[in-house]
Amino acid sequence: MAEQYMAGVGGVIASLLGFVFLYCSSLIRFRGLKKLNRAASMGFPKKNRVNKTGKSEGVGTADIIIVGAGVAGAALAYSLGKDGRRVRVIERDLNAPNRMAGESLIPGGYLKLIELGLEDCVDEIDAQRLLGYTLYKDGKEAQVSFPLEKFQSHVAGRTFHNGRFVQRLRKKVASLHNISLEQGTVTSLIEENGIVKGVQYKNESGQVLTAYASLTIVCDGCFSNLRRSLCYPKVDIPSYFVGFILTNCNLPTKNYGAIILAHPSPIVFSPISSTEIRCMVNVPSEKVPSVSNGEMACYLKTQVAPKVLPELYDSFISAIEKKGNIRIAPNKIMAAAPHLTPGALLIGDALNMRHAITGGGMTVALSDVVILRDLLRPLHDLSDASTISKYLESFYTLRKPMSSTINILANVLQKVFSASSNPAMENLQHTFLGYLRLGGMFSYGASAMLCGLCPSPLSLAFHFFSIAIYGVGRLLLPFPSPKRLWDGAKLLWVASSILLPYIYSEGIRQMFFPLTVPAYYRTPPKKDPKRNFMH
Repeated sequence: MAEQYMAGVGGVIASLLGFVFLYCSSLIRFRGLKKLNRAASMGFPKKNRVNKTGKSEGVGTADIIIVGAGVAGAALAYSLGKDGRRVRVIERDLNAPNRMAGESLIPGGYLKLIELGLEDCVDEIDAQRLLGYTLYKDGKEAQVSFPLEKFQSHVAGRTFHNGRFVQRLRKKVASLHNISLEQGTVTSLIEENGIVKGVQYKNESGQVLTAYASLTIVCDGCFSNLRRSLCYPKVDIPSYFVGFILTNCNLPTKNYGAIILAHPSPIVFSPISSTEIRCMVNVPSEKVPSVSNGEMACYLKTQVAPKVLPELYDSFISAIEKKGNIRIAPNKIMAAAPHLTPGALLIGDALNMRHAITGGGMTVALSDVVILRDLLRPLHDLSDASTISKYLESFYTLRKPMSSTINILANVLQKVFSASSNPAMENLQHTFLGYLRLGGMFSYGASAMLCGLCPSPLSLAFHFFSIAIYGVGRLLLPFPSPKRLWDGAKLLWVASSILLPYIYSEGIRQMFFPLTVPAYYRTPPKKDPKRNFMH
């Protein structure tokens, strides 16, 4: 009862502190607008951009070119094709991807699939329903259930093999006659008088070709070779996921993933088929052992395996010993910093990345697709690149509720969950678990954000301050002392130092005051009666 009272009081105080924080931050942001505008008006990188030449063979003109046929590219191509657009999709490899990223789709992402008419893409791939996660630390646990009571029974998260899901999406794309899906590597954007007119690419036989369209949308993933032409990328790699597949075992709770907060690395388990469980160990970038010389296997056996749940231990050891089973992938963080470019747009992981620990990447990508589809629907003529580019600028503000909530939550949690010698960080972990165990509005609100059902930056700020104040209250009980007051102050300092930089990188104004952003009010350009873009 006392803990719930503390959390309730914390919620009220959090609201007041949050308002003061946001007001002060908005003033700081406003004073920096001139500097930002000056920076935006500077020249941007010309890498991967070429002037129009006649040295390559043309392949015709489409309404829209999409670079990349991963989750974002394929979903966008299908939605635009259903709207009647002529779309050319160029993907560097049309074989099924074999990767351990993109294996978790949270409920918010599944709802976006429904909006796009693609929910059947999780059928027939042995996808597993995901209803939440169980967090384990020092013998204690806290279950985070996704708040799905108000939805139909089929609405839930899904986990699966990424390659199977992507191939289902591509099959839907190929079913539309007005979409051209081909394999090729886009090497550059074609620019003419500051406007992107299309792309230059090499097909499977190595022939250099050019393709033209009124709008080119780049969504070629986290390893994009075109993003430098369209944004100011600042990529951070705080850790790597060491992943492998476990067989012949089951997680403690059916349809629930498991996250173990252990030293030296947090461990994530989630089912990706009816017979397989994906294990991912989060290892700091500066401490990644080598796989080739056996150091990684030794690290996993000696440092990580003792922290694994007993029912998974034998399968964990067997998976490590299986040759070629261990894989490593970087956890990249990159805030969206697009450069307004007439004739081109950047979406998906090419634009924005967050830590993979919450599995929210595909949900952000699918949300981007829904927003962009809705923005393009009223446009019958895309030929005026400058006008269209100015109109589509609103995309970067409209995407903020979903993207910033999931991005910040993922990036903050990876820091909180990671082992640290700092006692304040340890207190923060216990505080987070205790907050979730309170139940009611506290765990409900946190889990709603975690699964993409409540994409609200204000809700994120509210719960963060509530958790921090709840944590301080735990440290001060049963009565404050100088040491406890000092520990409480350190906890607040550590929590703020984790959260605030991520809020700043996402853009305070766009997150909390979107109505003050001029691009928010952009209306579709009026249709030119002499032109009819749709065919």
